[in-house]
Amino acid sequence: MEPQAPSTARMIDYWLGGVHHHPIDVAAAGAFESAYRPCADIFRSLRAFSGRAVRQAVGEGVGQFLVFGAGVPTQANVHETAPGARVLYTDLDPRIVAVGRELLDGLDSVDYALGDVTDPNSIDPAVLDRVLPDRKRQPLGVVLFGLPAFFDDATLAGALDALYDAVPAGSRLLFDFDATELAGHPEALAMMGPAFHMREPAAFAPLLGRWTPTAEGIVPVARWLPDADTPEDVPDAFWGGVAVKQA
Repeated sequence: MEPQAPSTARMIDYWLGGVHHHPIDVAAAGAFESAYRPCADIFRSLRAFSGRAVRQAVGEGVGQFLVFGAGVPTQANVHETAPGARVLYTDLDPRIVAVGRELLDGLDSVDYALGDVTDPNSIDPAVLDRVLPDRKRQPLGVVLFGLPAFFDDATLAGALDALYDAVPAGSRLLFDFDATELAGHPEALAMMGPAFHMREPAAFAPLLGRWTPTAEGIVPVARWLPDADTPEDVPDAFWGGVAVKQA
């Protein structure tokens, strides 16, 4: 049955070159691109950043990840970037969760569940215990890509603080956020709706609370440990980084 409304997760899948979207998502993506053309390049750059951040976390001993607002888990997502890691994807949209479970069926140590970053208790404890049995004993990678724009400062800071308390020392927070790029594109900004929050980078850092950014800092995602000497030539629409729970 064709969905009656577009999904941001499926639109991103389309921009990343995936196949798990519908005509209504392609139409919505096209409408957004007409107001802000570089969407596909920006989301590809964002996915490349997520891969670099995950690989850094793995290289520093993180072997398990909890991903919030995961969307469609394809196109170089966490479990593909970190083969062998234990990965639990979560999302609020039960339709996206159903798609994710179907795609991940048969994979060891990887699953998808309903979950809300503002309420970690919303995740089925049985699934947490099965997929991430060492989450309270070994460093955990907490992934928040594409989510901060949909929370006000108080809600986001509270969620990050609760996550800090929930994970062991050495855990990593992998994050990005929407900077103010769309302020110069009012038609595209209007499509995001009134609950969309852009932030200046200096205003985001205090929201991390006790999480300590790594030496790479909070920078445009294309410039965070780029694979090439010259970073990708994309607008600085998203900034991000990795932060650590210190011992």
